[in-house]
Amino acid sequence: MTDGSGTIDGPGGARPRRRAVLLSGLAGAGAGVVTGAGAAVARERATPAVDDRLVRARAVARGFRGTHQAGILEAPPPYASFVALDLLPGTDRGAVQRLLTVWTDDVERLVGGRGPLTDLEPELAAVPASLTVTVGVGPRVVRLAGATVPSWLAPLPAFPEIDRLEDRWSGGDLLLQVCAASPTTVAHAQRRLTAAVADLARVRWVQRGFREPFEGPGLPMRNLLGQVDGTVQPDVAGLDAGLLWVGDDGPAWLRGGSSVVVRRISMDLDAWDRADRLSRENAVGRRLDTGGPVTGGGVDVPADLTAVDELGFHRIDDAAHLRRAHATAPHERFLRRPYSYDDGTGASSSTGLVFVAYQADPVRQLVPVQRRLAEMDLLNLWTTPVGSAVFAVLPGASPGELLGQAMLA
Repeated sequence: MTDGSGTIDGPGGARPRRRAVLLSGLAGAGAGVVTGAGAAVARERATPAVDDRLVRARAVARGFRGTHQAGILEAPPPYASFVALDLLPGTDRGAVQRLLTVWTDDVERLVGGRGPLTDLEPELAAVPASLTVTVGVGPRVVRLAGATVPSWLAPLPAFPEIDRLEDRWSGGDLLLQVCAASPTTVAHAQRRLTAAVADLARVRWVQRGFREPFEGPGLPMRNLLGQVDGTVQPDVAGLDAGLLWVGDDGPAWLRGGSSVVVRRISMDLDAWDRADRLSRENAVGRRLDTGGPVTGGGVDVPADLTAVDELGFHRIDDAAHLRRAHATAPHERFLRRPYSYDDGTGASSSTGLVFVAYQADPVRQLVPVQRRLAEMDLLNLWTTPVGSAVFAVLPGASPGELLGQAMLA
């Protein structure tokens, strides 16, 4: 290679000659100079400069042990990856236990800012960046473990009016939800967790998503239609906790756990661009600027579904998304943690929403809402579900326990 001066390095090139001159010069300068330089280097290595950014990033580490898994109640970080895996043929209960043993140890290390035991790049794990990893299982895993499969742990009912589901975005035996404030942290954790079980399971699909990194008061999560997303959420940390966590009416092994539905919804942004603002807000039932209902008020103000205009028509259209998604019973609510995706450009572009919903029972809570949306929702003009999967979210692991230990008991 050239050294920038046109000379060539190598056995007979310039670099060995320069090195020899340098060494002879240092020798002629006396031992005191060499000793002083060596001491300075040693001091620099012993007390490296500390970067405040690295300190802050390393400080944001989640706990792993507890009643519930992390990655559900926390505010969603801006980057996420959803990874579905299929168990390899011939997998038995012992293999499921080995897989969950590996993941329990690896996840605990990763969320704490430590590389797994087999991590060849542990430096990438040193910045946890609010990392959470949430593990879900499908019916096959539950059966292999010898536990009772909940009645709802199956694909959602078909919605032929709107669904155009593809196998490459649907189903799976296992789910990893990996979220963090750093895309590097997400990518590293995903790689380590999937590689660690490569002899037991293969990746079925990966869906990567993002949210607004500066999200907070005055700057809400918006999907790529420009719509404020996740405007109405149950109080799952208080009065509505029973809508999120499986209780005494569910399988004993799943108490403290939940369910998660992941639906990939493609958006036709070219067609959306041709709709004027009034048509867009009529379809959503909310103002695009504030996220508040078109009947008035801010994003937190309940919509007035009875309000009519001067002609007697509902101000919120009968087919508006807000009206069709509105709960008609107290249990028709669920915790939404959506992420946008944007893959490719031009003719091969793929843009939309990774719709993620947590609830105790998706058939009872989510399906009635989804059925109304399938039957009549103006947003169906621009959106198409292309993927769907349902998983049971394992309860948290107490000290000394494996993820899924009650399922394996």
